[in-house]
Amino acid sequence: MRSVSSFYADAVAELTAEGSGFAMSDIEVRGVTMRHFPTAPPTMRAIWELASLHGDKPYIVYEDETYTFTEIDQRVKALAAYLTSVGVGHGDRVAIGMRNYPEWIVSYWACACIGAAAVGLNAWWTGPELKYGLEDSRPKVLIVDAERLARAAEVLAEVRAGGDMHVLAVRTDADLPDDAARWEDVIDPANAAPFPEVDIDGDDDVTIFYTSGTTGFPKGAQLTHRGSVHNLMHMAFVQMAAAVAVAKENDANGIENPPPPENPPAPVFMAPTPLFHVTACNCLMHPATLVGAKLVLTYKWDAGRALELIEREKVTNFSGVPTMSRELLLHPDWETRDTSSLQGMGGGGAPLQPDLVEKIDDALPTGAPSTGYGLTETHGILTANASKLYVDKPASCGPLVPTVDAKLVDDMGNELPAGPDTVGQLCVKGPIVIKGYINRPEATAEAIQDGWFNTGDIARIDEDGFVFIVDRAKDMVIRGGENVYCSEVEAAIYEHADIAEAAVFGLPDDRLGEIVAAAIVLKDGSSLDEAGLRAHLEPKLAKFKIPETVVFRTDPLPQNANGKFLKRQLRDELIDA
Repeated sequence: MRSVSSFYADAVAELTAEGSGFAMSDIEVRGVTMRHFPTAPPTMRAIWELASLHGDKPYIVYEDETYTFTEIDQRVKALAAYLTSVGVGHGDRVAIGMRNYPEWIVSYWACACIGAAAVGLNAWWTGPELKYGLEDSRPKVLIVDAERLARAAEVLAEVRAGGDMHVLAVRTDADLPDDAARWEDVIDPANAAPFPEVDIDGDDDVTIFYTSGTTGFPKGAQLTHRGSVHNLMHMAFVQMAAAVAVAKENDANGIENPPPPENPPAPVFMAPTPLFHVTACNCLMHPATLVGAKLVLTYKWDAGRALELIEREKVTNFSGVPTMSRELLLHPDWETRDTSSLQGMGGGGAPLQPDLVEKIDDALPTGAPSTGYGLTETHGILTANASKLYVDKPASCGPLVPTVDAKLVDDMGNELPAGPDTVGQLCVKGPIVIKGYINRPEATAEAIQDGWFNTGDIARIDEDGFVFIVDRAKDMVIRGGENVYCSEVEAAIYEHADIAEAAVFGLPDDRLGEIVAAAIVLKDGSSLDEAGLRAHLEPKLAKFKIPETVVFRTDPLPQNANGKFLKRQLRDELIDA
């Protein structure tokens, strides 16, 4: 009997057939031939113009504030007019540094609609890091909240030495620097005016997002209108393709497909991760906006508050990093809050461990787990896995999106023969690959060669076309010449019922080069020790993969702004101890 995953290729062929809405054709972009959707909207401005037609539907909920699409559209148009009045035009940049406030989203759409690029500044950056980002991106306007205004004030004079930069302050009563204004004083919805006529090209920058590298200075990735629109199309496609695959499996097995619900609930998305990353911006905010969904924002991540809002707003889709889903399920309020509205739970930024896929599937009687795999450099998802397909292959991040070509290469860049057992670095080509890194021609040339972007992830692709991320190339531990893939060890650790958080990484060793180490946070009341952990792992992993150094922590593992564990910090703490 065929598994549901084996029907996915049939579903793709049906949905991309000539004459369908997802039919593809070749296009040349920056000298590289690739597939695209000729039916795709031309720009992100076109996406907003379509979304604004949702009118009085609720759009943004921030804590106890609610705004409709019309109310946000008025603010977008008022800000667009203001930015134009202070000299921002087509091809310029506007930096946004703030928490997940409604003003972040207003600023993003205003930039997109006048042909300017929104620079997403990491809200966790210190003053010197903020200075670096501003000097690197050279925005004409900086839009900041109170916390970022205080940090920017320390470096503003140095940044402005390289050129004028107007400051627009959001939600603050603090004293303002020169050449600055308060949002509430200059952005009046009553002043909404039609957007200026701008000839925006699909290859124009719509966003600059800084990669969350753990070494050196971050790089500003140039995300285009074409790439962002295609990511939206891909997200719609993978959802439809999964449903078609399940229907085909049912037909093959003589099972009647259930009719669609007569009154499906209105979609409500929760965005717990920062908007200055593609996970929340491109993979949550964009699709929520286009389909007319309500988007729920919070001041900061707190599992208890998130559960309260899930119940209050009847959230249908929760998408964060895996640690957030795990924290929700482990929170004592999970049993008392009404989470019955949840139809999907999961996210991206890091792979869901197989045990978490099963836990989510069990916890959502009418919903299902989901994941997406991608990078800043791919505008969002390269693959997606959800519902019955995900339960069928919980270790896979799913099949590739249709406009993308993929190949596996060795450490020298040589293409490896295709096959389900082939493991190599995953390289991809298509309209969702970024234009490059601003001010970094060498880094761009190194990462993107003849249109092929090397993800730096070690992967294999099975006979059904499903991708399995074995690990990050730079996250692999080489112990005495043996490769140890950290995600494999972490997945085995998480199978123990007492584990709350786990991170695996390498420590330098004079004899072996590196040894495997693990930092672990246990659930309350657990008495698990290193011997017990080793006994749990010995039947599951080869001896050289089992951590030789284990640290049990009472505090949560440190995370970056995107919710990924800071393994370098954990490693440095152990080395210095």
